[in-house]
Amino acid sequence: MTSSAAASAGIAVGGVNSRISEIDMLRGLVIVLMALDHVRDYFFTGGGLGGNPLDPNTTTKWLYTTRWITHLCAPTFVFLSGVSAYLQFAKGKATPSLSRFLFTRGLWLIFLELTVLSFGWSFGFPYLFFMQVIWAIGWSMIALAALVWLPRLAVLAIGVLIIAGHNLLDPINAADLGSLSLLWTFLHDGGPVFIGGQPVGLLGYPVLPWIGVAAFGYGLGALFVQPAEKRDRTVCLLGLAMLALFVVLRSTMIYGDPIFATGPEAVALDWREQETLRAAIMVFLDVQKYPPSLQFVLVTLGIVFAIWPLLSWLRGPVGSLLNTFGAVPFFFYVLHIYLVHALAIAANAAVGNPIGGYFDYLINVFTAPEKFEGVGFSLPWVYVAWVVVLALLYPACRWWQGVKARRRDWWLSYL
Repeated sequence: MTSSAAASAGIAVGGVNSRISEIDMLRGLVIVLMALDHVRDYFFTGGGLGGNPLDPNTTTKWLYTTRWITHLCAPTFVFLSGVSAYLQFAKGKATPSLSRFLFTRGLWLIFLELTVLSFGWSFGFPYLFFMQVIWAIGWSMIALAALVWLPRLAVLAIGVLIIAGHNLLDPINAADLGSLSLLWTFLHDGGPVFIGGQPVGLLGYPVLPWIGVAAFGYGLGALFVQPAEKRDRTVCLLGLAMLALFVVLRSTMIYGDPIFATGPEAVALDWREQETLRAAIMVFLDVQKYPPSLQFVLVTLGIVFAIWPLLSWLRGPVGSLLNTFGAVPFFFYVLHIYLVHALAIAANAAVGNPIGGYFDYLINVFTAPEKFEGVGFSLPWVYVAWVVVLALLYPACRWWQGVKARRRDWWLSYL
């Protein structure tokens, strides 16, 4: 894209070739929150993956908040992967080169999710494939490799259509599709994956809805190279509009979240049927993440967009910390899985708790939860462990940020 073409497209040419610090800080904010969620998984009493911290009948307000706030992470990461793809186009990367990069990096991320990251979650062989946000980003990049050949507004329309419309597919059940059940699990339903009758993995992030979020990010990418004042105002107003639509849909429960669609549990999970205001608020906000419903995307990205203008105010140590983590998010992600898992083993061993459940962790969570009896720590100690993890990761991330700033090796864009 030439400078004249960029100008005619409404892009602030002077800002295209420099990093947008607010994007790095937003990435840093959500990856710090993601680390909190994963520390809770490993450190909280009884094993964080073993219960539902959003159940109003069993949770506390602090545990609920600790879990719910981390819902902001995955949609923001996937959305920003689409924005980043558009920014590369805006900087002048030719469509064939951009498409090839997205395709190969997507394959690379999928490979790492199935190997390095799945092992990091489990610490054992054979391990279950744990297909989460990196898996979703990888497949979203592969989809974008095809979509970038279309006009930006067409990609935006496809993203909105998928986000708004995929809940119409909820009545289709993978179990009813015979030989196509695995494909539907991959695309829309998610859940345990069986091959030859044997469980081989857990597909937490079915790819179709997340492709919609990435396409939405690519389609809105031009907003992020507009002059700062105009960009901040537009993004904030879009966020407020999304939150308003969420409130309307959630209040009426007419569409956009399958929890309330059908089935005998619908009334029990109806926020209007709760006996206390506390429970009603908790159920009102408990929207489906796996797969992400329309309401989930509206409330999470709505909050992120609404607070976007505040990021420009972050300066000093906090801004620097978030900027560093956000500049090297994948590096942080890989390291923190191994660090959190290892620290959980060390901390439990140090106080005399059994640690056998932490080896083959995922298999034990779902098939031998008794191994986590007497394991873990209270929520305040989870927060202490979270701060320790961030402190230990910061020097390495600062170093890697410097490496990426100084060097332009092609392979650095894959890490």
